[in-house]
Amino acid sequence: MIAVIQRVSEASVTIEGRINGQIQQGFLVLLGITHTDTDEDTEWLAKKIVGMRIFSDAEGKMNLDLKSIDGNILLISQFTLHASTKKGNRPSFIEAARPEVAIPLYNRMIQRLAEELGRPIQTGEFGADMKVSLLNDGPVTIVIDSKNKV
Repeated sequence: MIAVIQRVSEASVTIEGRINGQIQQGFLVLLGITHTDTDEDTEWLAKKIVGMRIFSDAEGKMNLDLKSIDGNILLISQFTLHASTKKGNRPSFIEAARPEVAIPLYNRMIQRLAEELGRPIQTGEFGADMKVSLLNDGPVTIVIDSKNKV
């Protein structure tokens, strides 16, 4: 499971002309799920995301997590994070999980992030054509792969 975490001042996702999810300060998280991911990956990654200390403290050091700043999460599924570009110019998405595997894990990640944060999170819609807007703060962008825990 790959998460691209972007520290944002604001972010939103629009589906068919309607805002589906919207946050102010917090994280826009793009989530890529592969066929070997499990519930263990969602548990580990949710804790890692919510605990990520990348907000500035009073001295300007990245020392605060989401809970410390009362931040929010906008979670977007993005199968293209598992694109293979080894051959040719057309990416292969063979490593991306099929919907029957990915949807339950995506829903579980929504639940886990909400549990870790202590309140509901905002989301996109799995498989939908989404328009994502964000104001990246910093910019700060972190990539976490649950297969690289050690």
